[in-house]
Amino acid sequence: MAFLADALKRVKPSATIAMAQKARDLNAQGKKVISLSAGEPDFDTPDNIKMAAVKAIAEGKTKYTPVSGITELRQAIVRKFKRENGLDYKWQQAIVCTGGKQVLFNAFLATLNPGDEVVIPAPYWVSYPEMVALCGGTPVPVSAGPETNYKLTAEALDKVITPKTKWFIFNSPSNPTGAAYTRAELKALTDVLVRHPHVWILTDDMYEHLVYGDFTFTTPAQVEPSLYERTLTMNGVSKAYAMTGWRIGYAAGPESLIKAMDLVQGQQTSGASSVAQWAAVEALDGTQDFIPVRRKAFEQRRDLVVSMLNQAKGLSCPVPEGAFYVYPSIKGAIGKKTASGKVIETDEDFAMELVENEGVAIVHGSAFGLGPAFRLSYAESTETLTAACEKIQKFCAELR
Repeated sequence: MAFLADALKRVKPSATIAMAQKARDLNAQGKKVISLSAGEPDFDTPDNIKMAAVKAIAEGKTKYTPVSGITELRQAIVRKFKRENGLDYKWQQAIVCTGGKQVLFNAFLATLNPGDEVVIPAPYWVSYPEMVALCGGTPVPVSAGPETNYKLTAEALDKVITPKTKWFIFNSPSNPTGAAYTRAELKALTDVLVRHPHVWILTDDMYEHLVYGDFTFTTPAQVEPSLYERTLTMNGVSKAYAMTGWRIGYAAGPESLIKAMDLVQGQQTSGASSVAQWAAVEALDGTQDFIPVRRKAFEQRRDLVVSMLNQAKGLSCPVPEGAFYVYPSIKGAIGKKTASGKVIETDEDFAMELVENEGVAIVHGSAFGLGPAFRLSYAESTETLTAACEKIQKFCAELR
């Protein structure tokens, strides 16, 4: 009898974590690697947020917290949704989790039965389908490729919905592509969802504040208020506030769903870190002045990387509207040989040969459900990005 659970057979390791670890391993062997595989801002957590954590420690706010989070943070979350998204919630409709991943996992564990389907636009964040599978559901990827600027069309969404569909996962700006939906594009999707009242919407707004130019962010329940009662709106402090290690994600939605998620979390991790929660209160309620400054820096980095990658032989890199990723196609490199004679048959081959030969770690697109492409995170300094892109140009130029 096998000791490990059968559920593990349905789950693949995270490709982003695997590539980040490979970069660390190569660095440990003395090979200098530029790692652009992880989605983590290089900026530090703002001082006012750090000081809120120090104050919480000094005041002894280091005990167990309620499973769904301290009331002060849940109230801050409600204020944020009202202020920035025009969404009205009671604080009892908000939940605080140990990172955005736990929000998703709680929701799926609380709602999915065997046979339930979850529609996921591809390319997708690597954890979406694996979480669905682990919780007993069936992930249903639907292509949103370069021909539609990596955005799902209403027609494609309508075709893939079945009586078994329970959730639709929506992520804008997107990880991995950086594509973000205009209000009109989102309204086309919500019009479809209005016609399918059995489908719930889980919207991942983690990159909400990282949109560029004159782009305006909107979220599904804001665009179509009739979806409010079947939408779980998820966000967190990791990206905009550079708080990845603090592990605070949050969501708001129908109270019955939040209570079910609380039940799951109560037998899993209980409340998130008390100190991190008090820091998150300051993040949401405190000054937001640094966000436009950092957003401008990310926009400049985006423009640099897109320009340099489009100068690389065989690559084609669209301009993303948000997040801090680019997702260039490598169609022009498939079938070519490296200087050592290795044939690039897949985007995974491209990623592995690039890190081995040039010391640049990126993540292959097929890990996100749609290739041949790769994801590169530009959450690094201009100097680092310039050096990495020069190495990518060199690698592509040597393909024959």
